[in-house]
Amino acid sequence: MEIMAEIEIQNTQMLELNVLRSKNKEEFTRIIFFRTGGYPNRGRRTDLSDWHADSIICIDSSCSSMATDVLPRPPEKAPVVLTEKEPLKLRIFIDKSVVEVFVNDRQRVVARVNPSRKDALDVSLRSYGKPCLLKSLDAWQMRSIW
Repeated sequence: MEIMAEIEIQNTQMLELNVLRSKNKEEFTRIIFFRTGGYPNRGRRTDLSDWHADSIICIDSSCSSMATDVLPRPPEKAPVVLTEKEPLKLRIFIDKSVVEVFVNDRQRVVARVNPSRKDALDVSLRSYGKPCLLKSLDAWQMRSIW
């Protein structure tokens, strides 16, 4: 599957997108965006006029599988620098064992997952703290290359 989403973060502190989610959320993979990751912009981007804290994107695969032979792993995470009014643009590729997230064409984070349930196909979105605005969400089921 491929998912493209554009979200106006506004004052939301955390945004969670669950993919490979089973009907009753027994299995799911969390893609989490933290608006303020607590780390200041330390001069990596000199074209930003205002001081801001770097954001964080992470993939948490700790609930991705109910299989007893799959061990949980720590989340994969990466810093994201957005300007104050810049929307969050996510391009997500999901296959049977990999979730890959591209953020605003500037950052990438990837994690291996091993869902065991056949119904782990759903997607859900939730903001924490304050609401955000989902401007667009498009999803495509891709054919297998095999």
